[in-house]
Amino acid sequence: MPSEFSRVQVEFTPEFKRNLRALSKKYRHIRSDVQPVLEQLQAGEFVGDQIPGTRYTVFKVRVRNRDIRKGKSAGYRLIYQVKSPRSVVLVTIYSKLDQADISAEQIRRILAEFEE
Repeated sequence: MPSEFSRVQVEFTPEFKRNLRALSKKYRHIRSDVQPVLEQLQAGEFVGDQIPGTRYTVFKVRVRNRDIRKGKSAGYRLIYQVKSPRSVVLVTIYSKLDQADISAEQIRRILAEFEE
């Protein structure tokens, strides 16, 4: 079992917090749906598919939405940046039902605002 010292630090952009808060009003299980992904990231398991063209090491993870019962394809998309092997930033989260995709430009903008 890994020690506490090997855990990855997870930070949240204001955009992520805002979107999570808004989605939690519509989907009451969102926090428990996202928790397993957070635990994987804290354990150093970088899951999902890398998003090209952002100038950052950014990944998109499909997360199941238990409130709609349509599987991962209609669930959430959680976008995160790997800053270092010990540091991750949760960039944004959105529901696939509300938003089809996120552009590399939007991700760059969110991260640029966060780094200011």
